[in-house]
Amino acid sequence: MSNTQPAPVTSERTPLRARKVSFAWEKTPLHWVPGDPFTTHTINVLHLLLPAGERWFIHVYRQVLPYIHDEQLRQDVIGFIGQEAVHSQAHDDVLPRLRELGLDPTPYTAQVDWFFEKLLGDRTLPPGRARTWWLMERVALISAIEHYTAFLGDWVLNADALDRRGADPMMLDLLRWHGAEEVEHRSVAFEVFMHVDGGYRRRARTWATAFSTLVFLWQRGIRFFMENDPSLLNGKGSVKEFYLGGKRGTLPATGDLLRSVPRYLSRGYHPSQEGSTAQAIDYLAHSPAATAAEARMTGTS
Repeated sequence: MSNTQPAPVTSERTPLRARKVSFAWEKTPLHWVPGDPFTTHTINVLHLLLPAGERWFIHVYRQVLPYIHDEQLRQDVIGFIGQEAVHSQAHDDVLPRLRELGLDPTPYTAQVDWFFEKLLGDRTLPPGRARTWWLMERVALISAIEHYTAFLGDWVLNADALDRRGADPMMLDLLRWHGAEEVEHRSVAFEVFMHVDGGYRRRARTWATAFSTLVFLWQRGIRFFMENDPSLLNGKGSVKEFYLGGKRGTLPATGDLLRSVPRYLSRGYHPSQEGSTAQAIDYLAHSPAATAAEARMTGTS
C-alpha cells in the first residue's frame, strides 16, 4: 500500500446509495438531439459500453473487497457497487427503444461483452502472486476509467448547450442522473487503488491502456451508429465533427479532455479536487427520475 496518497477534500465525501430510477423511452426519437445525429450517436455509445463495463466493475470489486481493511472505504465500495448496478440496467433499458427505431446494437454490444468478459475477465491463474497481480491491474484500470466517467459526468451536468438545442428531456435526465452519481462517487475507485496498491508506474501504465481503449471503442461505436442509422444515407463521423461539437458545447471540448490527462497522472492527484459534489447532489434532489425513485422508496407521492 502506498503512503503517498494525496489528501481528499473531506467536504466532498457523501454516503453512497443506489437510486432505483426508471425511464420511459416510448417518446424518445432516434436523433434525440434534434438535427444532430453525430452528437446523438456519440453520446449513444454510452448505452452500448456502460452496461458491460459496469457489470465488470462490480465483478472486480466483489473480488477486491477482502483486500479492503478500512471500514469507511469498504462501505463506499458497497455503495459504489449498488450505484453501478442501477447504471448498467438503466442504459441497457435504452437498447430496446433503439431496436424499435430500426437500429439493432447487438453486433457492437457483442464485441463489448467479449472485451470485458473475456479479455478483461478472470483468468485461469493459480492462487498467489499472478492472480493478485491481475486483480490489481484491473483495479487500476477501473480507477483510470472512473476518472473519465467523472469527467463526463461533470461535463453533462454543465452542458447547457444540449438544453438549448432541444435535447430530449428523458435522455438528458438519464445522462445527468448518471453523471451526478459519477461525480458523487468519483473518489472511490482511486481510493480503492491507492489502498490496495497505489504504485505510480501501474497507475500511469493502466491509464495509457484505459485511455487508448476507450478512444478505440468509442470511435468504433460512433462509426457503428452512423453507418447503421436507417435515416442516414451515408452516415459518417469524424474527429473534426467531435471537435466542432466541443466548440458548440454539445460534446466535451477536446482541450478539456486533453487537459484531464496530466491531472490524472499528477502525483498530487485526487478525484475530489475535480467536479462538485454539491452540484451533483443538487441535481439528484431535482432529477425527475431520482425524485420519483425516492418517492417510491419512501411511499410518498
